[in-house]
Amino acid sequence: MVAATSEPGRVVTNGMSQYSRNERNANAGIVVGIDPRDYPGDALAGIELQRQLESHAYVLGGSNYQAPAQLVGDFVAGRPSTALGSIMPSYKPGVTIGDLSSALPGYAIAAMREAFPAFGRKIKGFDTHDAVLTGVETRTSSPIKISRGEDLQSVNVRGLYPAGEGASYAGGILSAGVDGIKVAEALARSLLSA
Repeated sequence: MVAATSEPGRVVTNGMSQYSRNERNANAGIVVGIDPRDYPGDALAGIELQRQLESHAYVLGGSNYQAPAQLVGDFVAGRPSTALGSIMPSYKPGVTIGDLSSALPGYAIAAMREAFPAFGRKIKGFDTHDAVLTGVETRTSSPIKISRGEDLQSVNVRGLYPAGEGASYAGGILSAGVDGIKVAEALARSLLSA
C-alpha cells in the first residue's frame, strides 16, 4: 500500500495492484459501486464527494498523513479497533488504528460488512480477524464520466475517444485494458471508413 495523496490535508491510499505479490501481506481492494444518485448535484458533485472522503480520512488518520485503519473482525462486528493484531500494515507513513465506520457513506460500510463473511467463505482467510483495512482508496475510477457515443467517440468533441479509468469507463487495470482494446478497435474502424 502506498500514499497517493495529491492535495494537502487529504489521505488517499493505493493498493498498487501491479506491485509484487511476494510481499509479507496479501493485497486486496474492496470496491463499492456508487453512481450519481449517491451524490446528487452538478457535474462536479462526484469530485466534491471524493474530496470530502479524503479530507475525513486525513482527520481519522490523525491529521498527519497516516491512514485510518481497522481490523477486519472489528469492522464486521461494528466496534473500533484498539490495537493491531498479528498482521502488520505495510502503508507508509503509517496507520492510525480505530474505527472506519464514518470513513465512507453508510451504504458502503453496510455493503462491506455484509461482503467480508461471504468473501471469507470463497477465499480462505480473506476475513481473518487480524487483517487490516486501510483507507481510503477513492480513485478506482474518475468521479466524472466523459460521455461517449455508440462509436465510442466523445459526444462533444469528435475525434476524442474517452477511455479507461480517467474517463470513468473502467475500475481497474484489467477493465481499463479491455476498454482500451474496444476504443482502439473503434478508432481503427473509424480510420478505415474515412
